[in-house]
Amino acid sequence: MPGTTNVASMAYGSRRAMMSMAAIFAACAAMLALLIATRPTVPGDAVTADVLGQILLWNSLLPRTVIALLAGAALGLAGALLQRVLRNPIADASTLGIAAGAELALVAGLSFSPLLAGFSRELVAFSGGLFAVGLVLALSWRRSFDPVTVAVSGLIVSMITASLTITFILARGEYALSVSIWGAGSLSQQDWQGVLSLAPRLSIGAIAAAILIRPLNVLALDDTSAKSLGLSLVRLRLAILLLAVWLAASVTATVGVIGFLGLAAPAIARLCGARTTGQVLIAAPFTGAALLFLTDAISQLLGPGFSDLAPAGAATALMGGPVLLFLLPRLHAISPVTASASSTERRLARPNLYIVFLVVLIALLILAALVVGPSPTGLRFAFGQSLSELMPFRLPRILAAGGAGALLGAAGFIMQRVTGNPIASPEVLGVSAGGGAGLAATLYLFGSASPTVMLMGMALGSLAVFSIMIAITASRELSAERLLLSGIAMSAISMAIVTIVLAQGDMNAFILLMWMAGSTNRAGAFEAWTSLSALVLFAAPLLFMSRWLTILPLGSVVSKGVGLGLTSSRLTLAILAALMTAVASFLVGPLSLAGLVAPHLARLIGLTGARQQLLASLLIGAAMLIGADWLSRVVIYPYQVPVGVFAALIGGPYLLWLISHTGKR
Repeated sequence: MPGTTNVASMAYGSRRAMMSMAAIFAACAAMLALLIATRPTVPGDAVTADVLGQILLWNSLLPRTVIALLAGAALGLAGALLQRVLRNPIADASTLGIAAGAELALVAGLSFSPLLAGFSRELVAFSGGLFAVGLVLALSWRRSFDPVTVAVSGLIVSMITASLTITFILARGEYALSVSIWGAGSLSQQDWQGVLSLAPRLSIGAIAAAILIRPLNVLALDDTSAKSLGLSLVRLRLAILLLAVWLAASVTATVGVIGFLGLAAPAIARLCGARTTGQVLIAAPFTGAALLFLTDAISQLLGPGFSDLAPAGAATALMGGPVLLFLLPRLHAISPVTASASSTERRLARPNLYIVFLVVLIALLILAALVVGPSPTGLRFAFGQSLSELMPFRLPRILAAGGAGALLGAAGFIMQRVTGNPIASPEVLGVSAGGGAGLAATLYLFGSASPTVMLMGMALGSLAVFSIMIAITASRELSAERLLLSGIAMSAISMAIVTIVLAQGDMNAFILLMWMAGSTNRAGAFEAWTSLSALVLFAAPLLFMSRWLTILPLGSVVSKGVGLGLTSSRLTLAILAALMTAVASFLVGPLSLAGLVAPHLARLIGLTGARQQLLASLLIGAAMLIGADWLSRVVIYPYQVPVGVFAALIGGPYLLWLISHTGKR
């Protein structure tokens, strides 16, 4: 009887999938007819307008429709393959860093050798995507490719590659905005060249996937059973990964980054009734093609004239965040995600000495940043009159960077204490990206707003994101893995909003690009006083909340047992963390990773008390960004690396090393 029930269930699922696919096909056909009927008319006399209209139809609208279908199908197939081979329902070119790695490789190729990028963009993108996903999988293999660990590793790798990408873009200023528009995923076409390039690759990928259906069915078993059937798991997984990365990189090289489509397409295919591996491999490309085409068509219909409402890649990223939130209840981590490299924490006998040491270190860094600087003949030491002349330029950016680092360290400490999760931080939980969404909305509504208005917009965005995540995970008592994944989802939604504004290519886009880089080049008295004032207003009160910060990580049961008001304490701390993150992100951008690194280093040193860890997090964050700001002026003189990007390039590898040395429990 169970076998009969399974067969009936599969038959019902197959019929349901066929009906769903038919409905989606009808919707796509109706949308195409609507696009053709309502396409903008070309001004001029009737004959000329008709000729130009036909040219636009056959060389722009129809190629764009076909390229959307092909790219969506390729990404849907790649997502289905990745999710099956990794047994991870949130595996995708975006969550695994493939898209970010491919984008970095293409931008680097354009910067160093434009001929190489133009000659074989697909090969360049493939190498970048393969390196990124290889790094993610190498970091998570000790945890048996645990879904949450893979997602966190992919996020950190994506942040590091984004930092490098921004560095290359800013180094080639003449290409900055054009590369940003391309990175948002544009489907605009002027001929059939993109279709002719992508169609054969999708055909080859589909044939290879059809050949791999039987081995993929075996992969659904555990490794022991699969090996007993004579299957070479390493070779099979490598072949499937190469195929998926190649498909995703081909799309990125052709139309730019299309975010989270490979995540949404297989999930929707399963909701439509696809059950077996073969059904998912057929339905996911079909669903991906329809999703991308319908999203792009809606953008064309709502956009004014011949312009789009939003780039296709950013629009699909807006869709991917809610899909990831929908998938959260289906995720179960194999082992808890932790940032601790050892099972036991050291306890310092005299912790105050380390606090004093950090204070002395910051004083030395400030002195070095003020006195030592680059010159055409090497390092130059400024004293007396020379130092007085340089002080108005160097001191404000030192104070701005140090204050931002301290604020991020304190915000990360709060988030880790409130959630009981040692890998929570403003960057990982998307709170920094929420500030960027608030900034983008402010620029869109008010144009060239004042710094005060931009700060208020960022504060509201950061607070909204953190509040939404707390609300989503409160029913699960702030489960660590669900909090992390909801943060990744909110980060995707927030950065999609930022990307939409970036793709406009106007002055607001340039402001956002500079914000993402986290440059302190133009820091003046306003930025310096803002950072110091925020430290006094938002960080100083934390020293009187040590009881809350000590009890909250013990869980809601213990907190309620000692009479601590969970709602009021969490809300107060969340507001403080969001405000500190907004100010810090305004000064140094969203990519510095100081909010994650500083609290962890405080624990790694051996500081255990809440107040001691808070002070150490403040001081380590400040020291990290003061040092990064100084080095960013020195390492490639006469050019400068933005401090936020430089800090991410310092902190990112440390976090990757940390994850790789965290074993499976």
